[in-house]
Amino acid sequence: MSDMLVNLLKLPPLEPVIEAMRRASVVVRRAAPYEITRVRRFVEQRFTTAWADEISVGYANKPISIYLAIRDGEVIGFSAYECTRRGFFGPTGVAESERGHGVGKALLLASLHGLAQMGYAYGIIGGVGPAEFYARTVGATLIPDSAPGVYADPLSNPAQSDGAEPPR
Repeated sequence: MSDMLVNLLKLPPLEPVIEAMRRASVVVRRAAPYEITRVRRFVEQRFTTAWADEISVGYANKPISIYLAIRDGEVIGFSAYECTRRGFFGPTGVAESERGHGVGKALLLASLHGLAQMGYAYGIIGGVGPAEFYARTVGATLIPDSAPGVYADPLSNPAQSDGAEPPR
């Protein structure tokens, strides 16, 4: 999977999307520290343990770099940024039953606006799945020759690494 580049200076406004979610009874907000276990459980059950590990870093950031979508007191989606690498968006996921209703868009915009507030002009969406969604929603463009990128797994394949020399 390739990475994509997003011009954070040209993001669509966030507030109308958040307001549309409110009208649909979905609250999109920054995560709180006391929710780590519930959010991690949501991510592990619906996505992967690796993603749950990745967002653990977002809980250590100040401010927390995870956004949640909540309906009736239950997590229905999440997004994260600045977890794997600086300037990176992801991971993100929405419960299957909630897809197609704008939740993913709201979470994406919240996190990308978070990157912009940190002073970044450009953000990277790492290891993208739905490239068309990112291109349509925020004008993201594929970064040539970016696979496997930072998500190469040296624990699974020792021939892949992040370029760092092993300890001697």
